[in-house]
Amino acid sequence: MTRKTRIRAAVVTATALVATATVTAGVGVAGPSWWGEKKTTEAEIAALFDGWNNALQTGDAETVADRYAKDAVLLPTVSNKVRTDRAGIVDYFEHFLADKPVGTKVETHINVLDGNSAIDTGVYEFALTDHETGEQRTVTARYTYEYEKRGGEWRIVNHHSSAMPEG
Repeated sequence: MTRKTRIRAAVVTATALVATATVTAGVGVAGPSWWGEKKTTEAEIAALFDGWNNALQTGDAETVADRYAKDAVLLPTVSNKVRTDRAGIVDYFEHFLADKPVGTKVETHINVLDGNSAIDTGVYEFALTDHETGEQRTVTARYTYEYEKRGGEWRIVNHHSSAMPEG
């Protein structure tokens, strides 16, 4: 092997090592580690709505508010007031729960951003029963839930829900 060939081989080897190290570091940062970290699935995120909907069925505003982070923002379906703390979230749900809401997803799109954050957005319907008249109605709304895993638990950090503008 000539000196020129050895230098070329050394450069190629060094380049390959740098590329491999870069890819390996990127994989470690971007995805679950090879230490066995479980990958967050769309099904896991979809189940968070079910937990929230089940919390609604308890009729307890505090139980529903427990699903939200301490610094969560709620842009609610049937109120014009933005809720930015637990007290505001509890207040909203005390009124909303009076109509015995039952949510059903109509369309959903889930983006798992990483092992600690995800977005669930789409359309849902709420069957509501007026607590004064007993009259039943359905509200169709667009929604977005932004979730973060905090202290090992998934919490809602942003929740936007708005009635469909066309009906």
